[in-house]
Amino acid sequence: MAYKQDQGRYARLAAFWSLAILIFYGCTSLYTTLLGYFPNVMAKPLVAGMPKVPVLGVPLNPGMLIAAAVLGLSVWFLYRLLERPKQADALIETESELRKVTWPTVPEAVRSSVVVIACVLFIMAYLAGADWLLGRWAERLLLGG
Repeated sequence: MAYKQDQGRYARLAAFWSLAILIFYGCTSLYTTLLGYFPNVMAKPLVAGMPKVPVLGVPLNPGMLIAAAVLGLSVWFLYRLLERPKQADALIETESELRKVTWPTVPEAVRSSVVVIACVLFIMAYLAGADWLLGRWAERLLLGG
C-alpha cells in the first residue's frame, strides 16, 4: 500500500510541476499582453522610484500584480484539483498502465514511420488527382467548354 501511495505522490508531483510551468508561461504571456494593450496603465510603476522586483527584474506595476494574482490562484486551484482522490487514483493508474507498454525498437519505429509517410503521400496524390479531375469535369459541365 505504501508503494502505491508513493507512486501516486510522484505522479501528482510530475503532473503538478508540468502544469505549473505551463501556467507560468501563460502568466508571462498575460503580463506582456497587458503591457502591450494598456501601456499607460499597466506599465506605470505603483510607487515612483521603486526598484525592480528581485530575481524577476521587472518593475512592480499593475500588470505584474494581475499576472502574479492569476499565477497564484491558478497554482492553488491546480494543487487543490490534483489532491482530490479521484485525480490521484487516475494518475496512479495511468502510470501503472504506462509501465506495461512495450515501446518499439528504433528499427520498428523507422519502418512504421516509412509506411505511414508512404500511405500519406499515396492518399495525398490520390486526393489531388481526384480534385483536379472533378474540377475539370465541373468546369466543362458548368462553362460548357
